Amino acid sequence: MTDELPELRASDADRERVAEVLRDALAEGRLDMEEFEERLDATYKARTYGELAPITRDLPVGQVAVPKVDMLKRPEPDGSWASRIVGGEGSSTWAVAVMSGFQRKGRWTVPRRFNCFAFWGGGELDLREANFADGEVEINCVAIMGGVQVIVPPGVEVVVRGIGIMGGFDHREQGVPGEPGAPRVVVTGFAFWGGVGVERKPTRAERQRLREERRQQRLDRREAVRELRRGED
Repeated sequence: MTDELPELRASDADRERVAEVLRDALAEGRLDMEEFEERLDATYKARTYGELAPITRDLPVGQVAVPKVDMLKRPEPDGSWASRIVGGEGSSTWAVAVMSGFQRKGRWTVPRRFNCFAFWGGGELDLREANFADGEVEINCVAIMGGVQVIVPPGVEVVVRGIGIMGGFDHREQGVPGEPGAPRVVVTGFAFWGGVGVERKPTRAERQRLREERRQQRLDRREAVRELRRGED
């Protein structure tokens, strides 16, 4: 099917499915670390199904499935917390960085429990655009001489229960009340000579809204100055 629609744009969820196949292949010994890193890098750079398909073609369950193009206009998710708690198993459940890195961002589904491991490497879990499998999700991080950064959107309650030895967990976002209906993110795990950071950042839509507000304020100020000058004349 990828031959039929090779230029159809791939989504973040599609790239994550390919990345999961690569991680399984690494764990099973089908790929060595160098091959894994090369293919993973190509996965996150891919923009179309035609670019994704060759990455896993020689691996079990490696065929990239192109979804059907639905020509019917359907309502978009309203962005409310209720619409973002979707159930299911999650689109990605674990990540590993050994002298390398990993990243989860964009529109993906956070499972009830996500496990990640960083050794001499680092990872980023960005939940700002994500859906959630449940009203409470657990991010279990193990950082050994490495680090993991967890980015959450405004409105989400954060609880940090990790243990650090010559390392630590960031507790700055803990204690901020969540919005009604928003998910609760529990960060657990262990850091040794490493760290797990938790940061709250606005979503892309919120940043755009703030930019538009500032732009409108500038226009209003300019118009007020023009009116004042016309009145003086």
